[in-house]
Amino acid sequence: MKNKNQIGFYINVSQCVGCKTCVISCKDKNHLEVGRNFRRVYDIETGSYPTPKKWHLSISCNHCDEPACVSHCPTQAMHKRPEDGVVLVDHTKCVGCRYCTWACPYEAPQYNPAIGMMTKCDTCYELREQGMNPVCVDTCPMRAIEFGLISELRAKYGNNADIVGLPSSEVTHPNLIVGFNAQESK
Repeated sequence: MKNKNQIGFYINVSQCVGCKTCVISCKDKNHLEVGRNFRRVYDIETGSYPTPKKWHLSISCNHCDEPACVSHCPTQAMHKRPEDGVVLVDHTKCVGCRYCTWACPYEAPQYNPAIGMMTKCDTCYELREQGMNPVCVDTCPMRAIEFGLISELRAKYGNNADIVGLPSSEVTHPNLIVGFNAQESK
């Protein structure tokens, strides 16, 4: 049964310039050290001269309908919050085994060596409780990232979650929509 309050992200690949402002603002807000990123921007290139294609892809945790990190967590520390479908880490249960990272096709869970546990994007839920967006959304200078109810985003932008550079959406059913030019699709 789908969660009617499930949140998600829309990424407009055609607008993203690869500046990584979303990565930096997320790192700053979450006090992430070098090597630990809740949001990443990948530079994707296909084709060859004279018609190569290049684009940038900003992704974080996709708060999947069938999150592999949750199903592979031996302590049930990884879980989906029922009120909005956000995948969270319960630090009272996490043992830092990293099974969640190995299972996640997006490598969203990140190990924090300082605490010996897993950490990940939580959609800036403390900001959202104040009526604000996740920091990555509001700091994107190109407005290439949107956040909200996945049902509303899909009604506005469609259902596509597949693009070269990402695993098939059939694996975990991510709550992600990717907007792009037709020639960039899988």
